[in-house]
Amino acid sequence: MTKIAIVEDDSAISQMYSIKFETEGYEVQSAENGKLGLELIEKMHPDIVLLDLMMPEMNGDEVLVALRKTDWGKDIKVIILTNMGEQEAPEILKTLNVSAFIVKADMTPKQVAELVKEKLG
Repeated sequence: MTKIAIVEDDSAISQMYSIKFETEGYEVQSAENGKLGLELIEKMHPDIVLLDLMMPEMNGDEVLVALRKTDWGKDIKVIILTNMGEQEAPEILKTLNVSAFIVKADMTPKQVAELVKEKLG
């Protein structure tokens, strides 16, 4: 079963995406801040991560930097899912092999699910 990790501090958004992906047949786990998200990803080894940028404990870009330094995390597909515009996002994201950058307000859960399917191949 394909595994998805959702690292998102807004519980309503996290729950909405969890339900969407579970109904599509994915195994989904979520974390509500960056520190817990990194621990979850390390334990779960998901096929793809939906990662918010602005979170307590540890921002998404910090999570991604730490993830990319590991053997097990350097190639995991990561979709940035944020309300920050791509121009406002930290520059370092451009060097961290991000699969896609999504502004939450611009896409429906169905569109995000379709993008995830596309990125997973």
